[in-house]
Amino acid sequence: MSRDIIHVRSTTDTCWEAVLSRDASRDGEFVYAVRSTRVYCRPSCPSRRPRRDQVQFFRAPEAAKAAGYRACLRCHPDDPESAVKNSAQERIVARICEAIEQPDEGVPNLENLASNAGISPHALLRVFRKKMGITPRQYADAVRLRKLKSGLQKGADVTTAMYDAGYGSSSRLYEQADAQLGMTPSTYRHGGRGMHISYTIENCALGKVLVGATERGISAVYLGDRDRALQQELRKEYPHADLKRDDSSLREWVRPIVANIGGANHPLDLPIDVQATAFQRRVWEELRRIPRGATRSYGDIAAAIGRPRATRAVASACAANRVAIVVPCHRVVRREGTISGYRWGAQRKRALLEQEKRSGAFVAARISAD
Repeated sequence: MSRDIIHVRSTTDTCWEAVLSRDASRDGEFVYAVRSTRVYCRPSCPSRRPRRDQVQFFRAPEAAKAAGYRACLRCHPDDPESAVKNSAQERIVARICEAIEQPDEGVPNLENLASNAGISPHALLRVFRKKMGITPRQYADAVRLRKLKSGLQKGADVTTAMYDAGYGSSSRLYEQADAQLGMTPSTYRHGGRGMHISYTIENCALGKVLVGATERGISAVYLGDRDRALQQELRKEYPHADLKRDDSSLREWVRPIVANIGGANHPLDLPIDVQATAFQRRVWEELRRIPRGATRSYGDIAAAIGRPRATRAVASACAANRVAIVVPCHRVVRREGTISGYRWGAQRKRALLEQEKRSGAFVAARISAD
């Protein structure tokens, strides 16, 4: 029996990371059991995560059952067909995404998509939201927005870009695109012309940090060594926007960012106003769930959002992150745990991770002492 329980610290740490990230790729390798509920689950189980000290790892469901635990009714760890079901669901979602992305298809009809997939509209909606974190309609909106941005960047006028992207009317375009772009389409086409961004630059533990924001939320958090270089980065992002330095009005948002860079553990549930696709936003939401002091691999994030094969796309979404620290892309590393690329330098990334691990260990020690 003892051989079926996973005791080795390095192995249990890896198993716990898989549980935290709901890594479906580890299903079948082990199950985790919760002492308080006497239930055992797959690593990918969608149930609420237990406390680490309540968890025990077993190499097979039979071992957990022999130890007195019962199977979870949500993830069915005893069902060998569930992994097959997951694979079938991923294929369905991939076909739906492909259908939505077809040119000249317009806004997809849920009934037609469901008919093509061979399932009911309700089942399609449930599976799609489970795997993608958004609805087919939201995915379609993101695809249209991407086409709109591409057309505007290539110099097309707003009307042409609007119809090429599949918007049926200008009112529909401005209703949705303004919120997703953070500006009107014509403003985006002209490199942010007419957009107002206030920014400030503060000293921090890693050199300098620039924080820029619109009235809707934070749109830039850059790390660097010199004010001028950081200002150039912001200007490059919005070449025609109205940029104004304001060291006082942003203080409420800047203070916790600077404090976290310095080792504090202040909540960073701050509003952000950044142009992004639905996929990028889904990745960034998952990054903001990574606990301080922990790391995830690109594959972990891909599995957590229901796209286990989208490792490269996850890496691209991390690279597109313009709000460092607030969206902690520095907590994503390679599968083997080594430091991967970081827009603001690998040395800063390493320093952030080491500092967060130290502060996390300190907090854990205090809690234990209390």
